[in-house]
Amino acid sequence: MATTQQLVHPKDALFGGEKSFPIIPSCEHFAGSEKLILKALSMQDTNNPNAVGPVFDITCDCEDGAQAGQEREHAEMIVRLLTSEANKYKMAGARIHDYTNSYWKQDVDILVAGAGKVLSYITIPKCTTYAQASEMIAYIQKVATFNGVERLIPVHILMETHGALKAVHEIATLPWVQVLDFGLMDFVSGHHGAIPASAMRSPGQFDHRLLARAKAELVAAALANGVVPAHNVTLDLKNVETTRSDASRARNEFGFLRMWSIYPTQIEAIVDAMKPNFDEVQDGANILLAAQKADWGPIQYDGELHDRATYRYFWEILQKAKLTLVNIPDEAIKAFFS
Repeated sequence: MATTQQLVHPKDALFGGEKSFPIIPSCEHFAGSEKLILKALSMQDTNNPNAVGPVFDITCDCEDGAQAGQEREHAEMIVRLLTSEANKYKMAGARIHDYTNSYWKQDVDILVAGAGKVLSYITIPKCTTYAQASEMIAYIQKVATFNGVERLIPVHILMETHGALKAVHEIATLPWVQVLDFGLMDFVSGHHGAIPASAMRSPGQFDHRLLARAKAELVAAALANGVVPAHNVTLDLKNVETTRSDASRARNEFGFLRMWSIYPTQIEAIVDAMKPNFDEVQDGANILLAAQKADWGPIQYDGELHDRATYRYFWEILQKAKLTLVNIPDEAIKAFFS
């Protein structure tokens, strides 16, 4: 049995140098204008009494946020905000224009050169082929190298076309890919009326066979490649319970681990629905503490056998609990997060 000085941290004991699964916020809030981005940043700030807290990412939107003819100024505005004191927690990325739009390379040039060291991720929309996604990622890598950005900039790929779904398993293997996002509305539109408009909201978005198939395929491809699957928005902006229900179904029935928000009140509902179960967090903390003391060999807990497979599961649960502000026992905080 290990002594106190020899206790090994789970990240060192359980993964053996392999790529660990990304532990990122379960909510991604879209904001297009300077006013809305600043409001979202203030909602992350724990010093703000009306804040939700640093439990969500912000996606600053170049694609739909920029007015025609103002694309450069819009991207430069995002750089200014992300490199300012307002971006206190460095939990903000940006969505660029799509491959067919002439401004996508300009977006990358401005964002990576100006904010490459703090940019949480770059979201690529509307890819129709593996080749498009690969070319765009290669360009991001090239611009990062040219500007001396040594860190890997995570890439999120928005899957909203027939072509993207067909190539989803290949796209998920691309370098720097951290998230696959499902784009519901464009995907429904691409079916030429075969899927009714009612399926853009619940329950149709979960029950329609074509949409259920697409969502399940995306999640399977993402998880098989160590990538986070992210669910589409809830169109009902005012009813918090609708958002919470959608997030719960996405998480528990389809395996999505992240979801978009497009309205401030949706953020907390998504985080609440997707955060780890409190009892599971408590059990996980106790299991990991006992496993650590046993040099990560098999143990018994509450009459059940646990080994490295369950330890890996519970380590991810504890990391997600910390990110979503679920209470973790003090002993586990000291052992794993100090």
